Amino acid sequence: MSQSAPNHTETIARAAGTVSVAVFASRILGLVREQVFAALFGAGFAFDAFVVAYRIPNLLRDLFAEGALSAAFVTVFTESQERRGAERTWRLANNVLVCLALLVGGVTLLGIIFAPELVGLMARDFAHVPGKLGLTSLMTRIMFPFLLLISLAAVVMGILNTKGKFFIPSLASSFFNLGAIVAGVGLTFIAPFFGLHPIVGMACGVLIGGLLQLVCQAPLLFKVGFRPAWVLDLQDEGLRRIFKLMLPAVVGLSATQVNIFINTFYAASCPQGSLSWLNYAYRLFHLPMGLFGVALSIATLPLFSRHAAIHDFPALKAALRSSLSLALQVTIPAALGLVFLARPIIALIYQHGHFTALDTQQTAAALCWYALGLFAFAGVKIMVPVFYALNDTRVPVIGSFLTVAANLLIINFTLAPMQHLAIALSTSLSTCVNFFFLGAMLYHKL
Repeated sequence: MSQSAPNHTETIARAAGTVSVAVFASRILGLVREQVFAALFGAGFAFDAFVVAYRIPNLLRDLFAEGALSAAFVTVFTESQERRGAERTWRLANNVLVCLALLVGGVTLLGIIFAPELVGLMARDFAHVPGKLGLTSLMTRIMFPFLLLISLAAVVMGILNTKGKFFIPSLASSFFNLGAIVAGVGLTFIAPFFGLHPIVGMACGVLIGGLLQLVCQAPLLFKVGFRPAWVLDLQDEGLRRIFKLMLPAVVGLSATQVNIFINTFYAASCPQGSLSWLNYAYRLFHLPMGLFGVALSIATLPLFSRHAAIHDFPALKAALRSSLSLALQVTIPAALGLVFLARPIIALIYQHGHFTALDTQQTAAALCWYALGLFAFAGVKIMVPVFYALNDTRVPVIGSFLTVAANLLIINFTLAPMQHLAIALSTSLSTCVNFFFLGAMLYHKL
């Protein structure tokens, strides 16, 4: 028993290391993509519009792709492998993919139809700037199908993770960034010939990148034994269990989306460029968070699910302790590095082309406040899947709503003196509230 924690640490570190390499490649390409935006468009009218247009389908992405569905699917798929056999497990996978395609396809169609109304709801102050609302609505319509592609890609990633395949699925987002950069830049120069703003080309690039992210995983998916089939069985035990796990989680994640909506709404009321500064800072902040928090979360979810499925709670506790220890050992020094080196890092990466010294100053200040909550972001990413593995979706839901309340409270107290920096500060502090709440609940539960 004494060897349990070290063994878990070694297993998790190895899997997380594999994921980290792939995620690092994706994050680097993501930074290159942001550099392209900074050089071509700077911070202001066009990029503010793109940020909102991209954010609208991404609000739903966390529900249908990397959030509730992904965690619930991996949990049930892992249990199915242990208890139901290969044939029924693959049938479940096809059933989920078909149902997801129909559901998200319908949501995508509605999003395209009602894009102007959605933009007006999220960023009503855009109506005061000529052309900004129209440009944002057009790009929202172009990028909404990205939701369908990325949702299917997330399920495929979940299947491969349960089969012990981490590298290619984690590398898939690199294909997204690569496609978005190459196709986007090319179309940026073509768009004006059709009377469109150049940034519309980058919106088209997002769609092409999403398709690549899905397609690049297909060969490995077939290699592990998957064969596509039309299965639509709403009475399937596994599918119903996924929805049962999903629904409370969707409520919890909807609270997270409310937070994003709140942040976007308030940032849109700040001076022009505020949305851009926050986005550039958050993307850079996402590099260490993706490397450590997301990588550990992806690597540990199948392990947590396996221990929970066979009711080995001491092993589950040891795996959780090892994961959090690894995360804190890396994220705290990383956060300090981001705070002390924020301005030179921002200047080196972004200050080219249309990105000015003022943009560097404002983005660096936002990055410092985001870095404050790096350890909490990583910890929450690790702890929430433990509750899913234990079939307890109630606690994460409560934590999410506590986060919303804290976020709204902090923004309202700090927005006037801090402007866009209030959003970065409130994001970090509200995530810390969630981190300590989830930690306290797990301490009593395990």
